[in-house]
Amino acid sequence: MTDSWAGAEHGTREIEDNKMNSKETLTPRERVLRAVNHQEGDRVPIDFGGFQTGIHRVAYQGLINHLGINEVIEILDPVQQLAKPSEEVLKRFHVDTRYICAYGPDSFKGGIEINERNGRKWHDLKDEFGVVWSMPDDQMLYMDLSHHPLADATIEDLKSYPFPDGSDPTRFTGVREQALKMRKETDYAICTGISGVVYEYCWYMRGLERWFMDTIENPDFCEALLDQTLKYWMDFETGFMKAVGDIVDVVMIGDDLAGQHGPLFSTDFYKSIVKPRQKKLVRHIKSLTDAKIWYHTCGGCVALIPELIDNGVDILNPVQVSAAGMDAQDLKDRFGKDLVFWGGGCNSQHVFPFATPEEVKADVKKYIEIFKPGGGYVFNNVHNIQGGVPVENIVAFMDAGYKYGFYNK
Repeated sequence: MTDSWAGAEHGTREIEDNKMNSKETLTPRERVLRAVNHQEGDRVPIDFGGFQTGIHRVAYQGLINHLGINEVIEILDPVQQLAKPSEEVLKRFHVDTRYICAYGPDSFKGGIEINERNGRKWHDLKDEFGVVWSMPDDQMLYMDLSHHPLADATIEDLKSYPFPDGSDPTRFTGVREQALKMRKETDYAICTGISGVVYEYCWYMRGLERWFMDTIENPDFCEALLDQTLKYWMDFETGFMKAVGDIVDVVMIGDDLAGQHGPLFSTDFYKSIVKPRQKKLVRHIKSLTDAKIWYHTCGGCVALIPELIDNGVDILNPVQVSAAGMDAQDLKDRFGKDLVFWGGGCNSQHVFPFATPEEVKADVKKYIEIFKPGGGYVFNNVHNIQGGVPVENIVAFMDAGYKYGFYNK
């Protein structure tokens, strides 16, 4: 503990020394608002993630041990096993964002059950859509999909399937009061939890292989199921924005549309079937709030970026700079006037987990210098910080994001 705390003190001294040369002149919210409006502030805003681009429980445990912080870890997302960073950690790393989330309705009795199958204990979570996520007790790293309730369904079956009610008002009980308290008592930018998962939830329910086959063999089924998920999220956003639309600064939605080498499915299918529904949702949200729309998709999504901009998306996350076609300078040059980049702070596949802290700092500096000119950038990792990332690299990453993010004016 002594050595770890000494390291933390050293990191703090580096930051304090940097602050002598670079002065903060804006509040966190002012800083974020300038960035998402393509304006330079005093420095690049820093995010540490909510349900996306967060930190895995194992990595977070190592981080708080290293910093000498004693706290009980709260799990923000059981599927991804993401920890909820404490205020002490967020302040240590100068994080400018805070999150407000809706809940499951009172009628839904969710939770994790521990079951035994084939001599092995499993943690099973059934969500509102009937999808089951499972994690083995002897691993405890992530939950994977284990049951697709619509695997054998027909279009007729969709008419009687018990889809959840996005408009249930109990989802939003107390949410406005929490948001108002956050706005009144803090000066952080307020972001929502992830929502608007119109496309991705379809294959969760159907199964990925079956869904991809449907895109070619049975597009009518795809459209019918997409209409159901769209209805849910339209109703959800109506209620959520009624509660917090005049308070939040960023509304976070998303679906993974791409993988390492490019889009996961035909761009024609996206443009003709998926896009109209996503665009309808984005335009609906924008009719209810002045907040910026943040969209999450992993992978080499460059071919779809013009479509996302046309949909009305303002912000792209997580900016997977190591994926095909995702050269940072090219993205900034081509789309930087229309799109804010949120993430992309380090090569998370080849540098973050394996390099030295000094190499991590150099990688952070490279990407910040590409993305920060003219504003339009919020610093964070490329998606979640995984459990295998050395804690020294996490500290180096976050501290470098602060150090190199200042605008020299």
